[in-house]
Amino acid sequence: MSNTLTHILNNDCPHCHQGKVFKEKSIFFKFSFPKMNEYCTHCHNKFQKEPGYFFGAMYMNYGLTVAQAITTYCIAQFFFKETFDLRIIPIIMIVIVMLSTFNIRFSRLLWLYLFKNYSK
Repeated sequence: MSNTLTHILNNDCPHCHQGKVFKEKSIFFKFSFPKMNEYCTHCHNKFQKEPGYFFGAMYMNYGLTVAQAITTYCIAQFFFKETFDLRIIPIIMIVIVMLSTFNIRFSRLLWLYLFKNYSK
């Protein structure tokens, strides 16, 4: 399990673990929309199997975003006197915007690893 997570965080191909899924080497904190390779540079595996293949990754992205927003709220509430201070909302928004490109990349990689073809 930890080996799989290492491959996901290293942006490795789910089949050969040598090629890269995204054109950038790292999946962390890029402020541009991620550009995926169509095929693996090493094993030539096609990443987008069909049109709309990553539609399910949007749900994973949504779940990651909600989890990050709840975690941010739980951490930020200790710095304010009231239980729900409206000043927490901009903090949550900033965290969500800063982690959005990471979430897109991470959710797509999770989706690829979740539905990789084990027969090869």
